[in-house]
Amino acid sequence: VQLQASGGGLVQAGGSLRLSCKATGINFKLFAMDWYRQLPGKQRELVAQITGGGSATYSDAARDRFTISRDNVWRTVSLQMTSLKPEDTGVYYCHVAARGTDFWGRGTQVSVSS
Repeated sequence: VQLQASGGGLVQAGGSLRLSCKATGINFKLFAMDWYRQLPGKQRELVAQITGGGSATYSDAARDRFTISRDNVWRTVSLQMTSLKPEDTGVYYCHVAARGTDFWGRGTQVSVSS
């Protein structure tokens, strides 16, 4: 299983960014996909999850600002982030739990300046 994440970067507060993650090595449509993040000095936390059927859940911090989506044909999961705040600064990870194992994409840095 490989997860290839892209996107991220530097944006001013109030701006938007889009993260994408392409999965290979799994029957993508069968698995829930997640985005996690690790803020400076904190533990990794779940940001959003989307089931194979497209049902999404969000952390309190992400709800109403972030949108997770997936394309089961292209095997991609995306995270559209809007109204970004400096406290959203951190490393964001794509994740899937498959075959009893956690698989992580390489983290992508999101930096929000005030």
